[in-house]
Amino acid sequence: MEYLAGKGAGERMKAMGVKQVVIINHEVGNVGLDRRAKGFSDGFGGGVEVLAVKVDFLECRDQVAAYLQRQPDTDGMMALGADGAEPALQAIDKGGKTGKIKFGTFDLSPAILQALSQKRMDFAIDQQQWLQGYLPVVFLANYVRYGAIPASDSLLTGPAFVTPDNARQVIDLSKKGIR
Repeated sequence: MEYLAGKGAGERMKAMGVKQVVIINHEVGNVGLDRRAKGFSDGFGGGVEVLAVKVDFLECRDQVAAYLQRQPDTDGMMALGADGAEPALQAIDKGGKTGKIKFGTFDLSPAILQALSQKRMDFAIDQQQWLQGYLPVVFLANYVRYGAIPASDSLLTGPAFVTPDNARQVIDLSKKGIR
């Protein structure tokens, strides 16, 4: 699932016309994040640089800001999670690059949803973890009641793309405890 979500994000960013993209990886060696990065690179078509950053907010922000100064032609950024996205968002804003860099991330947070609704970010990937916990219970109940199980080896719960167009809906759902 992580690879497929990453591939979809890479394809989406490529379709947005991005030429020089950097992946913000806040936990290099984490298998899930590495699969997201590999999928993104494959979906984008290669030529993707990975910037390893610290989980510390200020250090990450400063690392991203320094990268953008060294690589001023960067026109796309993909964070592998909110721990990298939130400080990167601040670095982009402080560097005066909001709207000039296409910016996406995996996973949602209140700050990410706010940035999307303000059109400071282009997309976030929601893998709908609540469904990952809910659906097995539904499947088990149906198996016990009816002896029925899904006929597929896998059932994806995402990725779903949250964009400025649907961010308000997701914010409203998250206030209700959904998403």
